[in-house]
Amino acid sequence: MSKPAVAVIVVAAGSGARLGHAESKAFVDLRGVPILERALNGVFDAVGPAQVVVVAPKAKLAAAKAIAARSAGAASGSVTVVAGGDTRQASVAAGLAALDPAVRIVLVHDAARALTPGALFDRVISAVGDGEVGVVPGLPVSDTIKRIDRSERVVATVDRRDLVHVQTPQGFPRDALVAAYAAATEEYTDDAALFQDAGGAVSIVTGEARAFKITTPWDLRRAENVLGVSAGIRTGVGVDVHAYDDSAPLWLGGVYWPDEPGLVGHSDGDAVIHAICDALLSAAGLGDMGSRFGTTDPRFAGAKSEVFLRETLALVTGAGYTVGNVAVQVIGEHPRLSPRRSEVETLLTALVGAPVSVSATTSDGLGFTGRGEGVAAIATTLLTR
Repeated sequence: MSKPAVAVIVVAAGSGARLGHAESKAFVDLRGVPILERALNGVFDAVGPAQVVVVAPKAKLAAAKAIAARSAGAASGSVTVVAGGDTRQASVAAGLAALDPAVRIVLVHDAARALTPGALFDRVISAVGDGEVGVVPGLPVSDTIKRIDRSERVVATVDRRDLVHVQTPQGFPRDALVAAYAAATEEYTDDAALFQDAGGAVSIVTGEARAFKITTPWDLRRAENVLGVSAGIRTGVGVDVHAYDDSAPLWLGGVYWPDEPGLVGHSDGDAVIHAICDALLSAAGLGDMGSRFGTTDPRFAGAKSEVFLRETLALVTGAGYTVGNVAVQVIGEHPRLSPRRSEVETLLTALVGAPVSVSATTSDGLGFTGRGEGVAAIATTLLTR
């Protein structure tokens, strides 16, 4: 498999003293999820593959690796975690030293901009392209700006039409950025300034309001409020399909069905529980079963699906959510669900810790379910903060 041509260096080595926490800023919880994990979720929401380099404090390398693995899921092999330096510039240099040889475009992103959406990474990568220009996301300045002297007396009003608020990720051609860092003899406030002082050109793309930087307790509260508006109530949908297997036992909805053909699957093939897991993960924005419990992992071969459900619930509650309810629709010619519906609902309700309703239907002879080749399950769920 070829290596990605894009890398994202996520700088998470700052102390965060201005945030007022004893914990390093990137590891402070933001509505139950570390700031670094929320930042990485934005990185992995981008369309294209990338090498991800997390630069963390030396004392937090193990924690950073665990967070990165959790966020990356099946893509964890694309993540490298390295120790940062005494300054932000030294930390970025450490990230540059860890890049794969195939990388041509480098994005540098502050973990403190934890709510940056994946679309902004795509926008910056596209703008860098095959050119030699650095790219910075920015937003127009809406406030009136005054220039003052050392006595804090207003000297002039600055024309704000010529000004923008800049953000990260900032993108650059890899070779030009590495050369700029090698030539730097002073500290810069951002990578674009360093790149430009080394002779590079920098252009602007439209930034995102959600990409604000969490620096102070006020910023942290603002981020919590943004998440509260968008994530106070979440819905999710999960779909799972399995073919019948006459040689396997049938587990469906967490119960055993004697004298029925089983379902093909890496685990026990319980389509109902698998659909519930995907619905829960979808609602919480935590990926899906494939990325969390890959079929290539031998630990899950033949596993009871209750194992996946318990692990999924731990992830969902760890992200700060409570399950409101779950509804599942089973589509298939058999087994007949109605005689055991109450049993299935009681068991699943106990496992989930919230009301679970289960219904069933056929597809009137249409499709693979109508031909009696397998079972489909569709689950929906409601999560609240």
